[in-house]
Amino acid sequence: MGNENIDLENLNSASEKLNTDSANDVDVLEKILSHVGSMGRYQRLLLIIMMPFGYTYAFLYFVQIFITVTPQNYWCKIPELANLSMDLRRNLSAPGTAWGSYERCVTFDTNWTEVLDTLTVPPADTALIPCPHGWEFEFSDIPYETVSTEREWVCDRANYAPTAQSAFFCGSIVGTILSGWLADRFGRVPALIGTNLVGGIGGIATTFTTGTWDFILCRFIVGLAFDNCFMLVYILVLEFVEPKWRTVIANIFVASTSAVGSMLLPWLALYIANWRRLLLVTAVPTFIVLYAKWLIPESVRWLLSQGRIKEATSILRRVESINKAKIPDDMMDEFLISSIKMKSPKEQSIRDIFKSPPLCKAMLKLIIVYMGIAIVFDGLIRLSDTFGMSLFTVFTLNEVSEFASILLVAFILDRVGRRNLSWIPTSLCGVILFISLFVGKGFVLASLVNLARFFCSTSLLSIMQWSTEILPTPFRATGASVLHMCALVAGILSTFIAYSARVWTLLPLLIFILAAFLTSCITLTLPETKGQPLPQSVADTEKLIREHSLCGRPEDSEDGPYKKS
Repeated sequence: MGNENIDLENLNSASEKLNTDSANDVDVLEKILSHVGSMGRYQRLLLIIMMPFGYTYAFLYFVQIFITVTPQNYWCKIPELANLSMDLRRNLSAPGTAWGSYERCVTFDTNWTEVLDTLTVPPADTALIPCPHGWEFEFSDIPYETVSTEREWVCDRANYAPTAQSAFFCGSIVGTILSGWLADRFGRVPALIGTNLVGGIGGIATTFTTGTWDFILCRFIVGLAFDNCFMLVYILVLEFVEPKWRTVIANIFVASTSAVGSMLLPWLALYIANWRRLLLVTAVPTFIVLYAKWLIPESVRWLLSQGRIKEATSILRRVESINKAKIPDDMMDEFLISSIKMKSPKEQSIRDIFKSPPLCKAMLKLIIVYMGIAIVFDGLIRLSDTFGMSLFTVFTLNEVSEFASILLVAFILDRVGRRNLSWIPTSLCGVILFISLFVGKGFVLASLVNLARFFCSTSLLSIMQWSTEILPTPFRATGASVLHMCALVAGILSTFIAYSARVWTLLPLLIFILAAFLTSCITLTLPETKGQPLPQSVADTEKLIREHSLCGRPEDSEDGPYKKS
């Protein structure tokens, strides 16, 4: 793709062809929803049915933090000192450091029987060697055995946990592609059932692992389910909600399920205090998806695209019955006629975006913005155990801030606009993280990072909706999938950026600051979409960019500077 030579004449003629495509048809289904009730009893029942998926989504995503976390205090295990108190064992076996701490990965090369007899620390000039008998952990901050302590993933093996998390995100990328194919081929409900079952099976299988690579493989399998285990049902339910309600309902629902589930998870981990049992408790609920076949309706639009008009009509009649409403006969006739004529909308290849220079630039900017904000959003939560406070408390506060940001976006996004609710919070996130560089570990640092994540979450939620309003209809689904996969790649990067704190404590924050400010600058160059109709063609998007960007050129003619004169 990147090596093809496209001359200007061919590029302009291709752009002309794309610009002639237009979709002016009225969606009859939206009309029907306004008659049967956009938020009636049927929709409320669907929201209740959908709730378990929000909780399992949060559990699948964040549980690895609590099953692989490493206690702050550990040192070389010395069998000869086993009968001494913990403090004495550490003081005798762990060499001191210049900054008043102690070594975690090396110990003295000495006769430990003599040390036991004298109970004196070996001389400072004693040679140091890597831990010959493994490690000993102090479980004061993490009061249970985790995968990292059980398998001693510390020191030269400390990268195993972030590698497993990266495998999870790699699985998510593969899962996104597979679930998309399954959803188009067999329907949204079968794809929903399949992804949740895979996630549950992978989670349970993880409890039977004993080594490194089997654990990483199982996390990859669980990743196949993320985040389609939730997004498929989320999209299905919103299909039955009238457009004017979707922003509020979607955000409030996410806040009341996945955000609340995330807040509950650390305390669930603390209560269960066993990583295998925690995995079982969080994985087994995914099997509740087995009821989906009977309770969750198939996508009406997908049924129509497959020519299954009778089934689509039956679902609408069910909505009509439960909501005690009536679809006008003439509207139902219009729906049936349009359904018979309907063909699956042709989705353009992502490569076609590069045939329109302004659309290409906008897409590249969206990719950078998506990845930049996703790196900060995911990375900050993975630093929860490095701020000198309880991991469980800091994580919960982070999720409370996310909950608040979801509600904020739900109620003010359409008032202040997408650009303002993206660049301002992202800039504030960067400023607060910069201030945090000069604050020592403790409550103040944790509070600052928590506030930064609040602004980061606000920006991410705004950008997620903004991106779909910039891309024209022929590229919207494909473009959204590309952006989603870029966010998953950002998740892989953020895992190792957070891990870099072991090299230098401030390094992750510096990277997140740069990412936040870069993202903020780029969002300023994107067009505002508040109050604008969704672009149906490339011409619509080019016009949107010209007329609603800060650096746009509204004086250009409708033909625009991107078409061949």
